[in-house]
Amino acid sequence: MRSRCTKCGLCIPACPEHAIALDDGGLPVIDRKQCTNCGLCAPACLPGALIRYGREVTSEYVVAEVLRDKLFYGKSGGITVTGGEELRQASFVRAMFELCHENGITTCQETCGYASARVFEELLPLTDYIVFDLKHMDPTLHKQFTGVSNGLILKNAKAAVKSVPVLFRTPVIPGVNDSLENVKRTACFIKSLQGEDAAIQLMLYHRMGMAKYEALDRSFALGDLESVLPDSDAVKSLQRVYENLGVHCTISL
Repeated sequence: MRSRCTKCGLCIPACPEHAIALDDGGLPVIDRKQCTNCGLCAPACLPGALIRYGREVTSEYVVAEVLRDKLFYGKSGGITVTGGEELRQASFVRAMFELCHENGITTCQETCGYASARVFEELLPLTDYIVFDLKHMDPTLHKQFTGVSNGLILKNAKAAVKSVPVLFRTPVIPGVNDSLENVKRTACFIKSLQGEDAAIQLMLYHRMGMAKYEALDRSFALGDLESVLPDSDAVKSLQRVYENLGVHCTISL
C-alpha cells in the first residue's frame, strides 16, 4: 500500500524496535530482520499505507466458526489447515483437530512436511487426509531453492502414507524442478510408497503472489518468469511422463 503513504513519518516513532527508516524518496522502509511484527506501526499510519493482516484466535474460536457450516460438509467435507506451514503451530493444530473429531468434522493437512518426525507423527492419529507437497527430489537443489534439505520431508512422507490417504502435489517451476530427471525421481518415489494408487497433482507456477512481495518490500526472485499455462505442451509432456511411469497425474487449475 505504498501508494497511500503521505510521507508523514508517524510510523517511525511508533516502532519500538526502531525498524523503520525513510528511504531517499521519503518513503518508509521496514527492516524485516529487526521487525518483530508487533503491529504498532499500523494504527499510527493514518492514511492506511501500513496494514496488519491476521489476528490471534483460539482453537475453540476456529472450530466454532467451522461448526456454523457443518450442515454443508456432508459425509466427506471438513476442515483443511494450510499455510504458511501449519506444522509450525502444531500444538494449535492438535487442539483444533481434537475438537473437530469430537464434533464429527473431518480433518486435512496441506503441508510441505518439514517438521520433526515426532511433531509430524503426533498429528497423524488426528488427521484424516493429507495433501503433501514435494518440491524437489535432489537434496542439494532442494536446499538451494527452499533453504532446507528434503531428507526430513521424504521421511515424513513415508510415515504419512502408512497412516492416512495422501495426495502428493508438486509445483511446476520452469528451470527449477521441471527437468525429466526430477519428474522421474518424483514419480518413482511416489510409486514406491503408493503402488497402484500412486497419484500426483501438478500446481502450475503463476505470478499472483508478486503483489504480496511488493507489499512486504521484498524482492520477487522469479519476477521474470512467465506463468505456466495448463494447456501448454510442456505441462502435457510432464503429465505423460508421470502417467507412463504409473502415477496418475492431474493438473490443479
